[in-house]
Amino acid sequence: MLARINSYALDGLNGYRVSVEVDVHSGIPKFEVVGLPDTAVKESRERVRSAIKNCGFYDTPRKVTVNLAPANTKKAGPIFDLAIALGLLCSTEQAGIDENKRTLTTIEEYVFLGELSLSGEVRHINGVMPMLISAREHGISKIVIPRANANEAKYIRGIEVYAVDTLADAVSLINGNRFAPIEKSEIDVNSVGSAVEDLKYVKGQYSAKRALEIAAAGGHNIIMIGAPGGGKTMLAKCLPGILPKMTEQEILETTKIHSIAGILDEDCGIVTTRPFRTPHHTASRIALTGGSSSSRPGEISFAHNGVMFLDELPEYPRSVLEILRQPLEDGVVTVSRAARSVEYPANFMLVASMNPCPCGYKGSATHECSCSPSQIQKYMSRISGPLLDRIDLHIEVDEVNYDDLSSGELAESSAAVRERVNVARGVQTKRFAGTSIYSNSKMTSEMIKKYCELDSAGEKILQSAFDKLGMSARAYTRILKVARTIADLEGSEKVSAKHIAEAVMYRSLDKAVR
Repeated sequence: MLARINSYALDGLNGYRVSVEVDVHSGIPKFEVVGLPDTAVKESRERVRSAIKNCGFYDTPRKVTVNLAPANTKKAGPIFDLAIALGLLCSTEQAGIDENKRTLTTIEEYVFLGELSLSGEVRHINGVMPMLISAREHGISKIVIPRANANEAKYIRGIEVYAVDTLADAVSLINGNRFAPIEKSEIDVNSVGSAVEDLKYVKGQYSAKRALEIAAAGGHNIIMIGAPGGGKTMLAKCLPGILPKMTEQEILETTKIHSIAGILDEDCGIVTTRPFRTPHHTASRIALTGGSSSSRPGEISFAHNGVMFLDELPEYPRSVLEILRQPLEDGVVTVSRAARSVEYPANFMLVASMNPCPCGYKGSATHECSCSPSQIQKYMSRISGPLLDRIDLHIEVDEVNYDDLSSGELAESSAAVRERVNVARGVQTKRFAGTSIYSNSKMTSEMIKKYCELDSAGEKILQSAFDKLGMSARAYTRILKVARTIADLEGSEKVSAKHIAEAVMYRSLDKAVR
């Protein structure tokens, strides 16, 4: 007997329906899965058979053929276990039939997702949220998932989601027994987790904190240069605490990526705080961009709508750093492999830190630098000009003196700085209303011309800096964007000469690297 059970799969962030066809017929006992299954799918036969027996059903000694359609797409992971088991039970008339041995048509209303344990327990799977959203967009109204995924499913409206604990529960559902769908919850956009660090504990570093506020207000990338122990890492960890709260759209986008990668907190089920990712300098290109045989997202996408911090930037291989250029410009990363090409969002703020020289003490008032000019030049040249062009603010972080460190007085808190950032972001939201742009850092050439018009004094300052530093056209536009953000923080409608002058101050590395 042939049975068809609906399931679902993902291609990047987009889902598609998979029809699980199970045919049981006479022949040499064999369990075969076709339809481009990977190893995890092929191994489902052992999990399915054990789960069926341990849930009180019988395993057929006949030939079983399972087809996963469409057959021209690669099927990966254990998410089809539940659908295969139900198909096998329906084919052997142990489920999905009424008292008169007629097939129940209600089975076709559901989509089934879940990994099976040998005991028949339905286990947690990755990628439930993007599959639910995609299924809803494709007109699917009912979907069955593992109980362990219920927390991330409760935020998706417009689709009935049923959570099951065991294979027996799923059988009871398709046999017509009533199950209550998961109760939906609202996304609390005001729920903000605690930041890694708070600016009130940062001693001194007034210019660096000012630059950090500008970066947060306009969504600008930033690099901090200074001797070891000056507080660069602590400043970077403060950045998520001064960024605006995530919108509902950003929460869903970020959660989808974390769900696919399996790094989502099962208890929370959703990401409500901006990600802060810190990949080690030994990370490979695939670790950053994503890839492998399953085209899994990488660190660049995990930082979507949040912050990626690269500590000791010159220590990263140059080939790894260069792959950041396209995501920083376009806000997406394309993972291409022989059989498929997948695009993931990668709209993040880059925060980097570095020493001014290999020993770290160039320009230090307390330590003597032991590096030769050629060593310093070689060290600085590890960062390419094109990558540096995409970093809007270059900040020199000074060494902290004893008086600042020993002072018991707290500095301005992250909460206070966030209020000013929110005001500036509100101005930008109003300015770019009706477009896909949300911050000054993403302005197009047309927007720059419209919103960053300079007076004669501002033009002179910018022209002088352009000639002396040998800036590129990209660096020129970055200065205008930063100046626009400085003006927004001040509440100024026009970009004046003082805004341009401050923005130019944040390009200190341009001449050092070129």
